[in-house]
Amino acid sequence: MEQKHLNIDSDFRNWISTLKKDIRQAQIKAAVKVNSELLHLYWHLGEEIAHKQKLATWGDGWLKELSRELLAEFPDMKGFSLRNLQSIKKWYSFYNQTDTIAKQVVAQLGETFFAIPWGHHLYIISQCKEPQKAMFFLQKTLENGWSRSMLLNFLDTDLYERQGQALNNFTRLLPQPQSDLAQQTLKDPYNFEFLTLTEGYRERELEDALTANITRFLLELGQGFAYVGKQVPLEVGDETLFADLLFYHLELRCYVVVELKTSKFKGEYLGQLGLYVSAVNHLKKKAADNATVGLLICKTKNDVIAQYALESTNQPIGISSYELSSLIPTEIQSQLPTIEEIEKSL
Repeated sequence: MEQKHLNIDSDFRNWISTLKKDIRQAQIKAAVKVNSELLHLYWHLGEEIAHKQKLATWGDGWLKELSRELLAEFPDMKGFSLRNLQSIKKWYSFYNQTDTIAKQVVAQLGETFFAIPWGHHLYIISQCKEPQKAMFFLQKTLENGWSRSMLLNFLDTDLYERQGQALNNFTRLLPQPQSDLAQQTLKDPYNFEFLTLTEGYRERELEDALTANITRFLLELGQGFAYVGKQVPLEVGDETLFADLLFYHLELRCYVVVELKTSKFKGEYLGQLGLYVSAVNHLKKKAADNATVGLLICKTKNDVIAQYALESTNQPIGISSYELSSLIPTEIQSQLPTIEEIEKSL
């Protein structure tokens, strides 16, 4: 019998593509479910081990014997080595430093707490001293989909300590819950160690360096920032104002005007930034957008003076400082060959 020629048209290929996508999603859901079930088991094991260590009188070697028994009974299951059982007990005990912490963790993160991979959990409890900091990184891992290496990089920074530390007047000028979210969105200080600048750099040079490294800058700003542009023109009457940097925050649903200053904070900086914020509200803000927020990033600041200045403005503004890892002395920079000179020599 003659076999009919298969007519593979675009509809068939689209159907196959849809099926493949469904299968991948099912695989991901299955992997998450397996991970969740495993972590629920680990949590129960940790609870049992911690409880028995307090009450049992079996001697020091009973955990090693438990490992041997479990490995013999469940040879196809990983995770019952002595080392991992010790990690399981440490993990459970970490979130039970007080009677209420574990309940708060599970209540706040729900099943997502058990959806985070076991390796991520081990990294977090090894680097965090208190459950509140661990919960911060658990939430960030969920929000950003961090791999283990990305998580480890952020654990090595002081991200938790800097988050939400910018001086601001959001509680007074923004409605709930936008004020809380805006406050948690901003950091102090910002870490610009990925920049290479010479001594005596100017604000435009700092701005150019940040936009040239926009991917790193967006990572430092945090989740939700979308870059709109630099030196954005704002037509106000017969004058044109230029905002240093303009972003749109996807979670806050508002524009964020960033003003950069390479000097110590001065009160008059808020007047300039407040004008830009007001102009963006009039010229760019849509009816569905929330009120525009301003972020002033200075080299240094006196917190008392900055707080007093914030009380005098009616625009929602946060004030932060920034840090650089090092500067190249101008005289050394001038002796370095330019790209053109290198190309010529080649």
